[in-house]
Amino acid sequence: MTFLQPRILLAATAFFASATFTAAENAEPEVDCQNAVTQMEMNICAGRDYADADEALNAAYKKAVAAAQKMDVEYKAIDEAYVGALDALKRAQRAWIGYRDGQCDLAGFEARGGSMEPMLVSGCLADLTRKRTAELKSFYEPAN
Repeated sequence: MTFLQPRILLAATAFFASATFTAAENAEPEVDCQNAVTQMEMNICAGRDYADADEALNAAYKKAVAAAQKMDVEYKAIDEAYVGALDALKRAQRAWIGYRDGQCDLAGFEARGGSMEPMLVSGCLADLTRKRTAELKSFYEPAN
């Protein structure tokens, strides 16, 4: 073993140990969101709620894209001037994201800088995301 090998081994061990410690330090604690009491628990639960809503939105958006593409194909056969459903959907989604982010930043100002701010922002994000998901579903699901 050369002089550098033990140092490289020591440096690699230190790096992986610190990376493991950092990962454990940043791991989200176990929280029962049905019984969240502390502000940290409520913030975590609001973040999870938003993540779930965002996942549902992404699934709905994929279906809406497929429906818009189908619509464009169907209308193109009739008249090329009717093509553009996919473009309209993409423009609407980009505009909605800007609105959502600004509106939810504004909602956080009720507790700006306080421990409750993340919960207010995440709650707003989840609420608006669920509403947008419903809008997208109404685009590709037939009305009953």
